[in-house]
Amino acid sequence: MTLLADLVVALIALVHIYILVLEMFLWTRPAGRKAFGMTPEQAEATRVMAANQGLYNGFLAAGLIWGLLAGADGFCIKLFFLGCILVAGIYGACTASRKILFVQALPAAVGILLVWIA
Repeated sequence: MTLLADLVVALIALVHIYILVLEMFLWTRPAGRKAFGMTPEQAEATRVMAANQGLYNGFLAAGLIWGLLAGADGFCIKLFFLGCILVAGIYGACTASRKILFVQALPAAVGILLVWIA
């Protein structure tokens, strides 16, 4: 069960690294605009804000990786960062897009459950 929990945590970290790349480096490019449904003008106007968001997603990924590298001592670290992602995902689903519920909040909830059980 620990292996499954760690695999899910690693996948969630990879998703957040992907979000970092989208928000920090691809925001104004076709891939970034398509992912977030924006016009070139909207993307350019929000470029700096998106880069800031991307950095935060990178910190979430780094925290999950830290928890994984800590082994058995990473239990609380993983739960903390998964909890942060869950709260951010719920907030994002309520304020920005319901899609965030399935991309961030649901995987984080599953991760929390698996880490707790493991």
